[in-house]
Amino acid sequence: MNYVLRPMREEDIAQIVEIEKQSFPTPWSSYAFNCELADNDFAHYLIVTTEKNPEQVLGYGGMWIIIDEVHITNIAIAPAYRGRKLGEFLMRGMVALAVQKGAVRMTLEVRPSNNTALQLYTKMGFKTAGIRPDYYIDTNEDALIMWKELMGKDGRENGE
Repeated sequence: MNYVLRPMREEDIAQIVEIEKQSFPTPWSSYAFNCELADNDFAHYLIVTTEKNPEQVLGYGGMWIIIDEVHITNIAIAPAYRGRKLGEFLMRGMVALAVQKGAVRMTLEVRPSNNTALQLYTKMGFKTAGIRPDYYIDTNEDALIMWKELMGKDGRENGE
């Protein structure tokens, strides 16, 4: 199966909200995603889909690009499609878009208990830089703050 990335559209939001509900204890609402698309000039969202069925959302990722830094807001793959390296495919697409838009650094927060995400982020070159105590309001779990340098000192994109 050939997977593709494309920008999120308003008509994708219902599927994204379902993936959110299946993935997170405190999912974002359709209103939140609508606001991101309509009102947030910093927001960029990508969808993972297939060539055969480009309307089916298999996963999504969002980020804010502010000047030359990126903050990943959310990323999730539908449970039925996990384990197929779609998270890595999506992250690589997000990194490429960020570099194309002139970003040099990327950050995110992740639960220390989310081993799958931590493995992916570490593989992608993210490094833990700090902790946000009691960050997740549903469990009061801390968040690890991770950063990745997108550009090397030579001005070329960092590889993993």
